[in-house]
Amino acid sequence: MKHILRDASIQAKLMFSHIILIAIPTIVVLFFFYNRLYDLIVNDSIRQALALSRQTSSALDATINQISTISSAVRGNSFMTSMFSDSIQNDADLSTPNEGNSIFKDFQNLIHSEVDKNFVTSIHVYTDQLPSAYYGKDVPGNIFLSTDTAKGTYWHGIFSATSKYALYCPTFYLSDEEVHHFGQLAYIEKIFPGNGASVRSPSYLAIYFSADHLAAILKQDISVNHGVFYILNERNSIVASSDVALSGTYFMDYDTVRGLSSSDAGFTTKTVLGQKIYTVSYAIADTDWYMVSVLPAAPVLRRGYLVIANFLILYITMLAAAFVIAYRMSSSITKRVGIVNDQMRIIREGPPVRTPDPDIHDEIGELTDSYNFMTDEMNALIENQRKAADDLRISEVRALQAQINPHFLYNTMDMINWLSQTGKPDEVTSAIQALSKFYKITLSNRDLFGTISSEVEHVKLYVQLQNMRYENKIRFVTDIPEELMEYSLPRLTLQPIVENSIQHGILEKPSRSGTIVLTGWKENDDLILLVSDDGVGMPPEKLNVILTGTSERKSGNNIAVHNTHQRMQVLYGEDFGLSYYSTPGQGTDVEIRIPARSV
Repeated sequence: MKHILRDASIQAKLMFSHIILIAIPTIVVLFFFYNRLYDLIVNDSIRQALALSRQTSSALDATINQISTISSAVRGNSFMTSMFSDSIQNDADLSTPNEGNSIFKDFQNLIHSEVDKNFVTSIHVYTDQLPSAYYGKDVPGNIFLSTDTAKGTYWHGIFSATSKYALYCPTFYLSDEEVHHFGQLAYIEKIFPGNGASVRSPSYLAIYFSADHLAAILKQDISVNHGVFYILNERNSIVASSDVALSGTYFMDYDTVRGLSSSDAGFTTKTVLGQKIYTVSYAIADTDWYMVSVLPAAPVLRRGYLVIANFLILYITMLAAAFVIAYRMSSSITKRVGIVNDQMRIIREGPPVRTPDPDIHDEIGELTDSYNFMTDEMNALIENQRKAADDLRISEVRALQAQINPHFLYNTMDMINWLSQTGKPDEVTSAIQALSKFYKITLSNRDLFGTISSEVEHVKLYVQLQNMRYENKIRFVTDIPEELMEYSLPRLTLQPIVENSIQHGILEKPSRSGTIVLTGWKENDDLILLVSDDGVGMPPEKLNVILTGTSERKSGNNIAVHNTHQRMQVLYGEDFGLSYYSTPGQGTDVEIRIPARSV
């Protein structure tokens, strides 16, 4: 591990340090505080649910209090007060519900104002104390009903059998007629005529209201999936519920619910059908009803896990963002260091190359500036060395040329001397003129390179001079395409080769006569010139040493050919120069390979 980290890249080391400094401490903290954090989340969820339960209980108290307020307003109305007095039968103003009966009219308006159809759906008085004119569908509002219509209902039986004077009725306490026409629930209060000592039968004030409205109140504050709020009365009847099915699943009897209400500990943990639940109950003011709140433990615990999971996702997201930022920052450092490193690696294979000038002037920017300065200095030194090497190479080539020129001049002057000795003044004159023209071409330009055209003319003059010496027994033929004639060729390249063909090829034949053919063509990016003669040829052992200059025979021609080959390799490289191919008794081919370059 230590070895791996030691040889890792700087960026890998930086990222590893971020993992050590950020991720590991967080993991350690989570490991030690996971249970406590989980408990805090679960307890907080339970506290929130308890607060919502209290809020729902308060909303139910406020809603039921509306019923008490309406009951007080109706009972205190002047018409109701007069109706239950002992003198109602003799009161002419109340004998009929006619237009002039202002007290009844006010009573009707009160009833209509209290019925909102959303919560309070209907208000009726069951009584036998009024004249018959107040009963029936034709009476405005149909407020009064005979007590006989209530007989047989569950609530009437309770009032008849007990001393209760008020009762909050669930749906099954009411008759189908009441549920269908008046409302699903009811508050019914017993009213005695007069001072209550009369032997006349009691009357009943019935305020009907909607169970759906109560169910809506129960539903609005449920914070846990599969949790339920329901209202239970003293006869173990469910009055309203946020979920009928769940209220049946988590049903508890009245005595159990009343015991929960007396506890100040908040939620109580119980097990129902093998399932752990949190439950609490609240008494609804002025009723025998209790609101029961049941929260299954599984969703609450799952919420704790979910909160922790969301926290982990958020943490991982932030951690990933931190790593992205760290990666980009480390990349900014390592990338610039890497550029300098890559450029320095290039030095192993070639000259150093400048990097782009840095736009960030930190320590790495300073390093880049220093590298660029060093690169400029090294390139300047390399350029100076290159120029010195070029100058040296040119000097070497000129030295080789200097070795060729005296050799040729010596041979030519020897030929002129021979012509003079044989008494041929005209041939001497022609030879001197040809030699003059030959050297005019050679010395008129001090450049190392000429054209193929000038070199061909130059070698033709040489052959002309040699024919003066050997009685025109040498035939020289050129067959080079016109488009190649202006390509570059080092000066004095063809003459030593042609001279060698004459001296060691043609003149060694018994007939001392022959033909030299000069051809040329392009081969890819190279230029090939071929000098062929039909001389005596050379054995293989001589071919192996002719270009190396190691021949035991140190003739001038061999030295000139060796110098020509060496000069071309100095100028162009080892892939270029002369190649000899020969068959004894048939002749010799000399291939000249140079780069195809225009002058």
